[in-house]
Amino acid sequence: MSPRKSVAEARHTRQRIVDRSMEIASLEGLEGLTIGRLASELGMSKAGVLGHFGTKESLQLAVIDAAAELFARQVPQQVPDHLPPGLPRLRALCEAWVAYLEREVLPGGCFFTAAAAEFDGRGGPVRDAIVGMHALWQRDLRLHIRRAVSTGELPPDTDADQLIYELIGIMLALNHYLQLHHDRSAPARTRRALHRLLGVFDRGQIARGS
Repeated sequence: MSPRKSVAEARHTRQRIVDRSMEIASLEGLEGLTIGRLASELGMSKAGVLGHFGTKESLQLAVIDAAAELFARQVPQQVPDHLPPGLPRLRALCEAWVAYLEREVLPGGCFFTAAAAEFDGRGGPVRDAIVGMHALWQRDLRLHIRRAVSTGELPPDTDADQLIYELIGIMLALNHYLQLHHDRSAPARTRRALHRLLGVFDRGQIARGS
């Protein structure tokens, strides 16, 4: 086997482990990950699984990174490039966020909602990584809110932190109603709530860039 093929196969195996771990963690939490279970489900030895990460904590951190990459592909990267910063892009981000949860890309719903609830009372690198991902997303939202204020798209007295708080609260409610109650009317309710906060919130208008 050539070194290049060996590296490619190792990368593929590592990705298989992370992908399956992300699915399990979305349903059962990051603490639900065990080397034995992963080895059994993936047809590997425990040593083979552990060899890619070294520790369970390293595996958990890799899963958090993978979940962040998945969220980036499913939400920010779904926003059309032609939309300008500010309110148009903020609306599109929120619509992509709703659609991501509505499609239930992961079997347990929003990975970071589950992970935050699991680790909010703990310390350590895993909690720090979750907090860091939340902070990055809030930073992106804040940039567009401030841009919308500066261009007059939002009122000059808009409290960016309060608006972010309400947006996140709405999305937490959406995830809750989809996952706990299996309420398929929840996305429509979410869009109505976003309409109150951000004005016209319509998929067709977002696609047209209005």
